[in-house]
Amino acid sequence: MRVTPLAISEVLLVEPDVFEDSRGLFAETYSTRRYRELGIDCEFVQDNLSFSRAGTLRGLHYQIAQEQAKLVTVLRGRVFDVAVDIRRGSPTFGQHVSYELSADGLKQLYIPCGFAHGFVALEDSIFQYKCSAFFAPQFERGLVWDDPALAIAWPMMPTEVSDKDRKHRRLRDIPPDELPCLGKARGTHA
Repeated sequence: MRVTPLAISEVLLVEPDVFEDSRGLFAETYSTRRYRELGIDCEFVQDNLSFSRAGTLRGLHYQIAQEQAKLVTVLRGRVFDVAVDIRRGSPTFGQHVSYELSADGLKQLYIPCGFAHGFVALEDSIFQYKCSAFFAPQFERGLVWDDPALAIAWPMMPTEVSDKDRKHRRLRDIPPDELPCLGKARGTHA
């Protein structure tokens, strides 16, 4: 297994060992002990699975007061995945990291607390993710996906965006008390 920091070093690309033969393949997709040894010291408490048709955009989501770190992967299809640093006081505040995930190789992204997360499905996709905190609708927040200040180069114009996601605010319009603060987030890596 290999772990590589991306342009914002707290966001990690995880490449599990995949063993293939004539029967198919096997991969260990998560082990608390192994991930801790690799510097991802996070207790995951909830797993989620979504199916998105090609062109569907989900995000950019985050939670306050009950922040979530995420470990995301694609089981079928391809997605363009984005993590935006929204930690007040961070030197990379307002910057983002993007990566195209596909079922090939079962690569994962580790997104620590303090980041807004979203993706657009480049083809029909099954997306799985682990969360370090339970979903709490009262703490759910989001950034609008097309905030010009974020300068995200989405590879396609989404054809489906939920009403909720269309109504999210731009980063500059979010009050500071609705953003995480650098150094106070759970679910960071060592």
